[in-house]
Amino acid sequence: MLQKVEICGVDTSGLPLLSSAESEQLMRRLKEGDRQAREQFIVGNMRLVLSLVKRFWAKNANADDVFQAGCIGLLKAIDNFDLDVGVRFSTYAVPMILGEIKRYLRDGNSLRVSRSIRDTAYKVLKTREKLEEEDKEATIERIAQAMQVQQREVVYALDAISDPVSLFEPVYNKSGDTLMLMDQIYDEKNNDEVWTEHAALSEAMEQLDEREKKILFLRYFEGKTQTEISEEVGISQAQVSRLEKNAISSIRSNIGYDS
Repeated sequence: MLQKVEICGVDTSGLPLLSSAESEQLMRRLKEGDRQAREQFIVGNMRLVLSLVKRFWAKNANADDVFQAGCIGLLKAIDNFDLDVGVRFSTYAVPMILGEIKRYLRDGNSLRVSRSIRDTAYKVLKTREKLEEEDKEATIERIAQAMQVQQREVVYALDAISDPVSLFEPVYNKSGDTLMLMDQIYDEKNNDEVWTEHAALSEAMEQLDEREKKILFLRYFEGKTQTEISEEVGISQAQVSRLEKNAISSIRSNIGYDS
């Protein structure tokens, strides 16, 4: 992050530096509604934002996100600055820029984890360390057994303290071809098998008569009870129940799911 030159599409190496006179002149013009002066003033003070952002390199945060937070602080400072106060703009802006960056790092870039979950995660890490010292493979199952808890509690605790990772985080780069994390995620809901099942289900639904289709739609898509359906369709609840069961049985038979 320290070597990053372009942040949020801005070439930081080419940012201009305003003199005190230029800064005051542009501030007066932008306060009068001059949009061009406002843009020049913002760009002219991005070096100030960048200098403050550099204080947070060690936070392991995304440079673009931290810079954006700083720019939000800059805009707030511009909108609230009073020329009659008698202080330099940079003196007024620094606390607001820092405040916005710290707010982002505290609230916007982290997940709040309860004390009990953190305690469990700490015990998991200590148990794993102990197992490894004994030359044992520290599997989730062994950790759970040693702690006398269920495996899902171990997994949940470890997931809770893991740092969030962007889907656009590069995990491999060679010869200009970048492989991102999202490229390695498998979509279990939209694979060939699921699409085949959906096609088979649609075809099986077409074999039903219109009343059976309507009953299934009202029952499983709108979540209505059999009694509500009977009033809407105009038949008894017992008939609705029978038609529903017959329709489901027919669908199962047509897609090869007969029990």
